[in-house]
Amino acid sequence: MVLGPHGATMRRMSPWRALPLLTACLTACLTACGDPGGSDAGTTPRRDAGTVEGRDAGSDAGGSTPETVTVGHPRELRGVWIATVFNINWPSRTGLGAAAMQAEMEALLDHAQAAGMNAVFLQVRAESDAFYASDLEPWSRFLTGTQGQDPGYDPLAHAIAEAHARGLELHAWVNPYRALASADAAVAAPSHVTRANPGWTTPYGRTHWYDPGDAAGRAHTLDVLRDLLTRYDVDGLHFDDYFYPYPESGVAFDDDATYAAYQAGGGALGRADWRRDNVHRMVEAVHALVREVRPAARFGISPFGIYRPGMPAGITGLDAYDALYADPLRWLDEGWVDYLAPQLYWPTTRAAQDYARLLDWWADRANAADRDLYVGNYLAQLGTGAEWSVAEMRTQLSLTRAARDRRALGNIQYHVGPLAEDRDGIRGVFQDEIYAAPAASPPLPGADGAPAPPSAGASGAEVTIAHPSADALRYFAAYERVGAEWTLRRLVPASERTVTLWYGAWAISAIDRRGVESPGALVDVPEGDPPTTPTPPPAGSCTHSFGGVYADRGCSPSFQCCDGRWVDRAVGCGACVCEEATGEVGCQP
Repeated sequence: MVLGPHGATMRRMSPWRALPLLTACLTACLTACGDPGGSDAGTTPRRDAGTVEGRDAGSDAGGSTPETVTVGHPRELRGVWIATVFNINWPSRTGLGAAAMQAEMEALLDHAQAAGMNAVFLQVRAESDAFYASDLEPWSRFLTGTQGQDPGYDPLAHAIAEAHARGLELHAWVNPYRALASADAAVAAPSHVTRANPGWTTPYGRTHWYDPGDAAGRAHTLDVLRDLLTRYDVDGLHFDDYFYPYPESGVAFDDDATYAAYQAGGGALGRADWRRDNVHRMVEAVHALVREVRPAARFGISPFGIYRPGMPAGITGLDAYDALYADPLRWLDEGWVDYLAPQLYWPTTRAAQDYARLLDWWADRANAADRDLYVGNYLAQLGTGAEWSVAEMRTQLSLTRAARDRRALGNIQYHVGPLAEDRDGIRGVFQDEIYAAPAASPPLPGADGAPAPPSAGASGAEVTIAHPSADALRYFAAYERVGAEWTLRRLVPASERTVTLWYGAWAISAIDRRGVESPGALVDVPEGDPPTTPTPPPAGSCTHSFGGVYADRGCSPSFQCCDGRWVDRAVGCGACVCEEATGEVGCQP
């Protein structure tokens, strides 16, 4: 859904879903011309795109071996964070009640889906609490206003089901070390770590923090993650940039006792190296845990965007290696993460934190380690100043795509708020431009062994799909033959067994939970018209969701068309060349 110039909510058609009539004509022509080898006009179109790998053309979904063809498409992680701490994104406030919280979550997932995202990263452990039913940690206070109070349903279970129904991956975003986002332990439930096991934590500034050097605290967090991975069908586990806390001036992190115990046990590392080793131990253990409990899930971390000042040359900023005791290069080299998502939260105009050079630096390291890079972007800044325009967002994602040959294979947006607001029309920019064509996320690094292809049969325009291991799948992918190529048109959640297509030759593949894709099972769809798009408006103009066309710099009561984009009239792009007439839609000088 998108917001039109009048503030009305309307559904918008994405161009990738709209196949020009020329394609239908081409398909019809191929059919009429027949097979040069001698088949009659009007018979099944030739399957000359890709490599045919099976037999029994025309098999239905009943189980005979399908004829298959090699298919594939450029993969890209298209993610967005949903922050829950302090109700940044969800729920909008505490105490809403179960039905209202569910409705808000579903709306956020709708916005992510409409924008072309394929993954959401939902914060489910913000302060050693739980946004799901847990016997190990109390319910989050950001749900009801009181830590430990049952919200009346299981938010994570609901979010997973709704995300998967929309074809979205759901990654569980957890904070491994922040124990309480408050200096006041009185806000914590009696069962919370700061009250039940205060020796595992230490106050720091306005927060409480797990001591990463405390083995019992680390073991508890691993127990929490094992429980989460065992009971919930998450697609990944995700850490953000919080390890040792961001330093506050004049405030020391009190880990004297645990460091002394380490030394007394014969430990010889200096304190800085010992702190980094504590984090290494957690990261290594979590990676092993994910591979053990949920091997198809992805584990990754979103570190601060600067590894160390001067890397690359000329970059200045926080030294995360020494300040947070985080060493992402070690995690890459050891294979303890499946991806990194460094937070490049600066515009491309900042020389001291040069976005393009930082991206290239991280991409080179990820590529050398044979791991993926998904860049973290600061979408929340959109519209807050001249540096944070829609054009800037386009530029940042274009730079990521320019480095895809070095494993820069996607982006994660912080956070979902601007998509929900459709701030500066950003949802439509993602939907109609940046993510206009569908894409599945990249396969899990090291995953091999493709799933079996599905069986597919058509009845009219409706295609029925069957697979012997559907529970292990994420999508069925529908590819249309266009000329000599197979072009991805639809990604269908694996829970669905039918999809409506249109006349032509199709190949239906299976993509499993690891992201590995099968060959495509061939199926001929005998009828059905492709979607169509309206005639594009003149260059520089804007189309209203109701169909009216506005000239460049034409105005509705609340918005102005500026070089093909709707902007708030309070910002605008100069004097209105025309004003929308009362009761009409459109504006021409």
